Amino acid sequence: MKYTVITIFPQLIEDYFQEGILSRALRNKQVGLKTINPRKFTKDRHQTVDDIPYGGGAGLVMKIEPLVKAIKSAARSRFRHSELVSESSSKTEKILKQVQDDGKKVRIILLDPRGKRFTQKEAKRLTKYDELIFVCGRYEGVDERIKYYIDEKLSIGDFVLMGGELGALTIMESVARLIPGVLHHPESAKFESFSFGDNLEHPQYTRPEVFEGHKVPKVLLSGHHGKVEEWRVKNGKNKRGI
Repeated sequence: MKYTVITIFPQLIEDYFQEGILSRALRNKQVGLKTINPRKFTKDRHQTVDDIPYGGGAGLVMKIEPLVKAIKSAARSRFRHSELVSESSSKTEKILKQVQDDGKKVRIILLDPRGKRFTQKEAKRLTKYDELIFVCGRYEGVDERIKYYIDEKLSIGDFVLMGGELGALTIMESVARLIPGVLHHPESAKFESFSFGDNLEHPQYTRPEVFEGHKVPKVLLSGHHGKVEEWRVKNGKNKRGI
């Protein structure tokens, strides 16, 4: 799995991959990472990637030109024939998405509050691709014409962040955990929360057996695998809170 992240803060993404399981997956080449800064595709000395919105309003909007150039640099084979089609053509979106990426399955994703809610089911779906390209917005959002150059929009929840980077990192980590070999114990991904619909994983305990008067449930100490499994199923169904 290759990850490409289009962001004006590439260091934020790269630093996250320097620790933990993602760092190991990167070293073992189970995942690949590339960042692209859209500022590199600007023409002015200030490397401007934002501008005031048409129609007025507060804040700034990310400009379409540097973002699209960054996307095209990330998915060159998909867009190599796009210059033959006018961007104003009604066929543009269909044609761009029909062009194959040299046989690779590539998905271009915009992190957007209006996007489809990201879930564990979506994480499993995304593992089917060879490369995921994430477009991270900032400011008040991205010029809406970006929709002609992406495959889908995803959101990690009904709240607003400063940009799409944390959403992209969330999705990348969630997907990476499902890639064979990334986790030392495959069952960790198989039986965890949300792996079976909306069910949550059962509570976990480790040593010591008693801590400040709080005891581990007796059934977990019984050695009776059937009763342990029954307890786990009972205590792992849609239970939230403390």
